[in-house]
Amino acid sequence: MQLTILHVSQPVDGGVARVVADLVRGQRAQGHRVLVACPPGGRLGPQALAAGAELLEWPARRSPGPSVPAETARLRRLVRQAGPDLVHLHSAKAGLAGRLAVRGRRPTVFQPHAWSFAAATGGLAEVSARWERYATRWATSVLCVSEQERGDGEAAGVLADYTVVPNGVDLAHYAPAERRAARLSLGLDLSVPLAVCVGRLCRQKGQDLLLSAWPAVARRVPTAQLALVGGGPDAAALAAQARALPEPYRVRLTGDVTDPRPWLAAADLVVLPSRWEGMALAPLEAMAMGRPVLLADVPGAREQLPPQDREPGLIPPEDPAALTNALAAALADPLDCARRGAAARAWVAERHDIRTVIGRVSELYQKSISFGQPTPRVPARI
Repeated sequence: MQLTILHVSQPVDGGVARVVADLVRGQRAQGHRVLVACPPGGRLGPQALAAGAELLEWPARRSPGPSVPAETARLRRLVRQAGPDLVHLHSAKAGLAGRLAVRGRRPTVFQPHAWSFAAATGGLAEVSARWERYATRWATSVLCVSEQERGDGEAAGVLADYTVVPNGVDLAHYAPAERRAARLSLGLDLSVPLAVCVGRLCRQKGQDLLLSAWPAVARRVPTAQLALVGGGPDAAALAAQARALPEPYRVRLTGDVTDPRPWLAAADLVVLPSRWEGMALAPLEAMAMGRPVLLADVPGAREQLPPQDREPGLIPPEDPAALTNALAAALADPLDCARRGAAARAWVAERHDIRTVIGRVSELYQKSISFGQPTPRVPARI
């Protein structure tokens, strides 16, 4: 059955944008009509168009605030005009405005990409959890990318029809590449141990923790180098933090890059000390290219690693000593990094192929549509 699918997303960059673009590409290949409503700017719009989607301009800020009523009204009009068979809402802001706009009148899949209350603290975290408990009545299904993300939702009292579909990557696009050639193309030393962090420069991804740990790492592995790949709201603060490091510990900030694959290929180790996630996409891309990863043990991280790599590849969140020790140990042993990387590629190829993800999401859509209208109400715990 051919469907008209409307994806609604804010943000328009980073892993969420790549997930949406991959879904669009796969769903267009299946013969569906696919529309994407998102704010202008960022990478999602051009990528969605290139993948065959119809693009709907939906101006929306990333954070909630006074703009929400106008954003909701605009989205309601777009839904009415598009007439989709199903609406797929990506991340907290689209989940907020989208559920208010649709209110269960059409089959609705909400994908948190990490819960809003995980990113908040204090009273704001409780307000966010209360909203999620209430708004779940307007989602036919909640799509989580890890079992831990689903467990965190259930623990917060979000009663929903959950489906878990781990993130996936295009294995042909993120294929193993020769490290020497990648380093030559980037002007990097061919022999030094290199750690690379790919991600939006923001508090969530923990690059500030990485920079704080780096001098101790470099004292133990004196030739080691670090590259932060990406752009974001914390770019200036992180650049200042990097400049303040003593001269021998210089760190390279690349800024936003169109294609992170050369940096992943050049790395001995890819590190992401996130404070929270659903299941980060960059580590899967790194492993698909045959590179080992070092991750904070936040939702999704443990599930995306091969079992034998969970001890060297996971550290407690916001633990500078553990981050230092694990980074230094990995960078001091490039042969072990290469061994771990080969095992990581095999694991991702078996469990995180984007084609499998697209198939499972299609099954979820069919199930959601079969529930009929209106969306069954779930008792809210507030």
